[in-house]
Amino acid sequence: MSVTEQRTTVVNEGMRLAVFETGNPEGEPIVLVHGWPDTHELWSHIVPLLAEKFRVISYDSRGAGASTVPQERAAYRLSSLASDFYAVIDAVSPDRPVHVLAHDWGAVEVWEAAGEPRAVDRIRSYTSISGPNLDHLGKWSRSRLKKPTWTSIKQVLAQTRASWYTVTFHIPGLSTLRIKRQFAKGWPAFLEEFSDVDPALVTQNPTLWSDATNGTNLYRANIIPRLMKPRERYIDIPVQLIVNTEDVAVRPFHYEDTGKWVKNLTRNDIPAGHWSPISHAAEIAELTEKYIDSMTR
Repeated sequence: MSVTEQRTTVVNEGMRLAVFETGNPEGEPIVLVHGWPDTHELWSHIVPLLAEKFRVISYDSRGAGASTVPQERAAYRLSSLASDFYAVIDAVSPDRPVHVLAHDWGAVEVWEAAGEPRAVDRIRSYTSISGPNLDHLGKWSRSRLKKPTWTSIKQVLAQTRASWYTVTFHIPGLSTLRIKRQFAKGWPAFLEEFSDVDPALVTQNPTLWSDATNGTNLYRANIIPRLMKPRERYIDIPVQLIVNTEDVAVRPFHYEDTGKWVKNLTRNDIPAGHWSPISHAAEIAELTEKYIDSMTR
């Protein structure tokens, strides 16, 4: 078994995507997709836990790390990000469907890919952490406001409050100012305050600042269109939700209706904050491995 990391480049829509592979070359392929403002290094604590059993592939999404950084907002639309995802898996595993583990905007991107017809042939299972399907979130919000109760109003207001920072990300200049303020003490200190992550576990990527500022285009290109006009997106692949119960950015209750849209859904709650792939790597790896095992028996 080889555990030496290999790096390749996949080109899609003119974007050069930096792809990394390690682990068991004979194992089930699993693709790890990071969110904002991370790179593939988000998974540095989880990869060693999966590498003995699985063929582990990760990549830097467009706009992050060693991948191409487009400047135009339209390049960050979910349709293009889903296209990147399929380009990567078609390059690294053309003849075999893959398992997927994704976090934050990476999870949002894979939800988009999972709603496409080809998903049933290319994605064997999907484990999602702290990244909603934006269409499902929009439908959930509308259903709660259509027949409001005190509980439903509180839930919508709580998620709105948790997501308020996304409003500032839509405003150039203000978004940069907010990011500077948030990260003023450094990335490890921010994750400790925001997500109760031990700073000793955190490595600050050299591209963090540019990744964070460029990545605000993810919010500008997608949130308003999807929440204002949510589509009916049914998901026919097996999905595991790992729900961080202490996540201050993505509140757990908005997943209450996910079962209406996902035919084969499993949910596991863990007492973690938003950046659980760092703070709770062992739990994430264990739940992912058990879920994959249940799919491959």
